[in-house]
Amino acid sequence: MASPAQPAVAAFARMAKGQVRHYSAPLDMAVPAAKQKFIPSSGSYPKGFLVSGTHVGVKASNTKYPDLALISSETPCSAAAVFTTNKFQAAPVQVSKDILATRKGEGVHSVVINSGCANAVTGKGGVEDAVSMGKTVDECSGLNEPSTLVMSTGVIGQRLPISKILSKIPTAHKGLSSTHDAWLTTARAICTTDTFPKLLSQTFTLPSNPGRTYSLAGMTKGAGMIHPNMATLLGVLCTDAPIDSSALSPLLKHAVSRSFNSISIDGDTSTNDTVAFLANGAAGGHPITAPSTATPSADYTAMQSILTAFAQSISQLVVRDGEGATKFVTVRVQNSPDYESARLIASTIARSPLVKTALYGRDANWGRILCAIGYTQGVAAGTVIPERTSVSFKPVDGSPVLKLLVNGEPEQVDEERASVILQEEDLEILVDLGGGEKGEKGLGGEEAVYWFCDFSHEYVTINGDYRT
Repeated sequence: MASPAQPAVAAFARMAKGQVRHYSAPLDMAVPAAKQKFIPSSGSYPKGFLVSGTHVGVKASNTKYPDLALISSETPCSAAAVFTTNKFQAAPVQVSKDILATRKGEGVHSVVINSGCANAVTGKGGVEDAVSMGKTVDECSGLNEPSTLVMSTGVIGQRLPISKILSKIPTAHKGLSSTHDAWLTTARAICTTDTFPKLLSQTFTLPSNPGRTYSLAGMTKGAGMIHPNMATLLGVLCTDAPIDSSALSPLLKHAVSRSFNSISIDGDTSTNDTVAFLANGAAGGHPITAPSTATPSADYTAMQSILTAFAQSISQLVVRDGEGATKFVTVRVQNSPDYESARLIASTIARSPLVKTALYGRDANWGRILCAIGYTQGVAAGTVIPERTSVSFKPVDGSPVLKLLVNGEPEQVDEERASVILQEEDLEILVDLGGGEKGEKGLGGEEAVYWFCDFSHEYVTINGDYRT
């Protein structure tokens, strides 16, 4: 068992080797100065939801930081979730899936999450532990039927210190609160290698009742083992808008496909990925229902747009906190015959180690981008035509794009300007499959966007001693 002193010894050893972590969480869990701007100082949280973050000490080395999160609604919620497609699905994933299926997405009250241990690949005992976590929350809420979703994050292949967790759930329940500080502490409790808690909230209105204000809040965690194959991290979204259970799942799936499923840090998909969406309707109004025809209601369309934009914003925080990351990169693939082909190309670029290391080295090596486009599997026939393909860097300062390849012909790249562009924290890569400056739209006008980060020396350092 690791002693509390060991992390400090490991940090000293890294320092002696010249491997100081400039982009990862300090040992005292303080938020790096560059990440402070992503932490909200206030919020607009949905009515009827209460939250808490409690210290358990799931990892023996954690002696004081919150590692048990509880999100609870005062009234029953409609609920939906998307889960990892990894075949080694963690115990909490299995349990939460069963609860949602049994309840048909209705009557869910809470979500309980522990960090420090994933409870993944832990056999029947791990499933029993996940069930007991949810059951204990339900008992604290005076409920007799399973109505709590369970999530876990941390090291794979280890059993939870379940007695410690269960003993602290009543404390977590008593500490439930609606304040901003409580939401922020709860968001912090689900962090592992994250350098800052990821929390967002906003208000919105719906066309059927523009005078009524609703709120949407969400928290997520993730900094490593991140690549879309569902959600690739943990997340909980809550709203006080009235959304029928039949509408919740399609709304969430649409949002996730364009947000959590469009981010990548290292190309690895976790065993525990879960994003849940809860709606308690506490703010009143007419329920949003699933479309019964090809034309959805105005409220459904508005909610879809609001939720997708919100999910994009909060999922991008995961990329900005990528382990060892120094850059936040948007790749935009335009003029594709279909959305899925564009998305596949963007995904391939986002997970290419050669592209990511070139960006870290501030090297405008666009050949690596082109290579990734060319070996993308599963795209529609005729999607990638070399003579119609263009690649550019788009600076964040609004200045003209730096053209690298136009209609299959290489440009004379201004290396000095490229270096200046690549020194910025944010960068956009534009890939046009339809003819670039010739104005041709090619086979179609579909566009897909992905967000990813670079690969630094520090990513290897962080993951090389993750368990120590």
